[in-house]
Amino acid sequence: MLPPRLDIPVFERWGVRAFTTTRAAGDFNLSAADEAIRAQARERWIALHQALVGVGAPRLASALQVHGTKVLVHDAPFDGWVRIEGADGHIVIGAGAAAVTIADCVPAFVAHPSGTVGIVHAGWRGVAGGILPQALRLFSQLGFPVDECHVHLGPSICGRCYEVGTDVYEQLTGWETKRPRHVDLRALLAEQASQLGVARWSASGECTKCDNGDLFSHRAGDAGRQVACIYSGAA
Repeated sequence: MLPPRLDIPVFERWGVRAFTTTRAAGDFNLSAADEAIRAQARERWIALHQALVGVGAPRLASALQVHGTKVLVHDAPFDGWVRIEGADGHIVIGAGAAAVTIADCVPAFVAHPSGTVGIVHAGWRGVAGGILPQALRLFSQLGFPVDECHVHLGPSICGRCYEVGTDVYEQLTGWETKRPRHVDLRALLAEQASQLGVARWSASGECTKCDNGDLFSHRAGDAGRQVACIYSGAA
């Protein structure tokens, strides 16, 4: 059984499912300082993979995230759950799933009518560095045109809650400022997707900080992480 979650139904017409776990599902942070917490998180990941096998997604791709722009393409067969070093995005061709961990950063889900799926973990560094455009260009290079794709921007910190310093604001927007400003990462990602030709995009309304009773938030003081996952049963 899949863990407690917020389902994202926008891809279901293509046989693709997506969700973000909630606080009730527990902490999935494999990088926690406490060894016991890491062990519990690993058990949750194993249970998640087993649940995905049960719904027709036998492969689960994840990575040790580094707030970068590297996107991995999983087009060769692999078995089970893999966790690769140093990446923040995945594209899975064929039956399988991809997942990232989040607390305030944006999980950006991508799906093509063929059943090919992708997901990126986009914090301010990923947004400034262009991780979503990188993933979308890879979709195109692999033969899945972005104008046929749908992008969904999942639960993350909202623009009202996300204040950044002058240097971060300038890197994200290109505008100079003399004081801290609020930034809507989902809005910036939507603009990036639109500029690349994505006509279909949507966004969740949940904010990890505003809805902190249900979701982990780094800005609210949480060390826990939820999982954002997208999967397809495409052969």
